[in-house]
Amino acid sequence: MESYEVEINGKTYQVKPLRNLNGHSIGPYQIHYGKSVPAVKCGDQTKMEEGEFFAIETFGTTGRGYAHEDLECSHYMKNFNAGHVPLRMSKAKELLGTIDRNFGTLAFCRRYLDRLGCKQYLLGLKNLCDVGLVDPCPPLVDVKGSFSAQYEHTLYLRPTCKEIISRGDDY
Repeated sequence: MESYEVEINGKTYQVKPLRNLNGHSIGPYQIHYGKSVPAVKCGDQTKMEEGEFFAIETFGTTGRGYAHEDLECSHYMKNFNAGHVPLRMSKAKELLGTIDRNFGTLAFCRRYLDRLGCKQYLLGLKNLCDVGLVDPCPPLVDVKGSFSAQYEHTLYLRPTCKEIISRGDDY
C-alpha cells in the first residue's frame, strides 16, 4: 500500500497503511474475536485455521500512519465478556434492555438510539460505560487534515479454499 498515491482536488498524496489497526477474527456474537490480522509485516506468527471467520481490513491514510482516539464519542458496543452487573439507575436498566433487544453485541451509535425513540439516555449510557457493560468506541484519527479510508472483506476458511463472504457487485 505504501507505493500508492491518491489525487484529491489536484494535489497528490502518498498513501500509507495505518500501522496500528488490524483485521481480526470473528466469533459467534463477537465481532472482534481473539486473533489479529496485521496489515503490515510485523513478525506475528498467528495462524488462521479451517472453520474460522476473519475480517480482513486495510486502512490507508495520507497522514503519519498511526491512528489515535480523538473527538467526541458517538459509537458504542456492548461488552461481550461483561457478566451481570447490578444497575441502580433506572435509565441505565431501560437503555440496556433497548441495546440488548436491538443491537446485542453489534456496534451502535447515539443516532440509532434517537431513531428508536430513546429520550434522555446520556446519563444511563455513561453509567453503562462506567460499569463496563458498554464500551465506548471513539473516532480514530491520524494527523489533522489527513485523509483516511478503510476497506474490508469477510472471509471464511473452508477445508479447500477461502470464501469471500462479503463479495458483491463492486468487487
